[in-house]
Amino acid sequence: MQNTAHLVFGIFGNISALFLFLAPMITFWRIIKSKSTEQFSGIPYAMTLLNCLLSAWYGLPFVSKNNLLVSTINGTGAGIEIIYVLIFIVYAPKKEKTKILGLFAFVLTFFAAVALISLLALHGNTRKLFCGFATAVFSIIMYGSPLSIMRTVIRTKSVEFMPFFLSLFCFLCGTSFFIFGLLGNDPFVYANNGVGSFLGALQLILYFIYRKNKGKDKNENKNKNTAVVSMELGLPDEPNKDKELSNTNGAQDGHV
Repeated sequence: MQNTAHLVFGIFGNISALFLFLAPMITFWRIIKSKSTEQFSGIPYAMTLLNCLLSAWYGLPFVSKNNLLVSTINGTGAGIEIIYVLIFIVYAPKKEKTKILGLFAFVLTFFAAVALISLLALHGNTRKLFCGFATAVFSIIMYGSPLSIMRTVIRTKSVEFMPFFLSLFCFLCGTSFFIFGLLGNDPFVYANNGVGSFLGALQLILYFIYRKNKGKDKNENKNKNTAVVSMELGLPDEPNKDKELSNTNGAQDGHV
């Protein structure tokens, strides 16, 4: 019974995580159409790529047992994030392009170092602990990215910049893998996803508290809402800046 429940929550976690990874497609369609990254930051996408790579590695059978579903979804997520990063590099201004290329190289180098060290120098439980700690740290960083938008919601008393479905899938993904980790007795899965579930729940609570406040200017909101659909992976730093200013200054640094 426990093994069946473990499998079910793993599959459900894969489905909700896939929706979470695909959510920024609207943002990147906008970037492709406008041929500009505007105010968006590529940093969160690169850091999420690192999290996916580390999580996919951790879930492999020779690192940790009974976590293959963690590898499947994070391997898929890594592929999606690579596409996002490459699109961002293509359309980013020169200064931002150089920065994201450097970060992309760092992500691949760091992951390669973790993988090689764990494979060649560590064995058994030591390998699991080493990879588990690395995975947990970057997973918490990824789940913590919406803290900035939550602060904005509280300050403005408006959910204009917090899309409901992103908050919902963040909660569902975190909760599914939290239970998956508990059933598999793996603290490196349930601890970080417990944080994700908690933050997702907070976002949903804030949404229902301020759901009737979505901004006063409908035309202005229409332009802004598309820009913030990628809240989970890369909000513009200053959502109140107008488009003209963003095109002049290029992409801004985001939060992680």
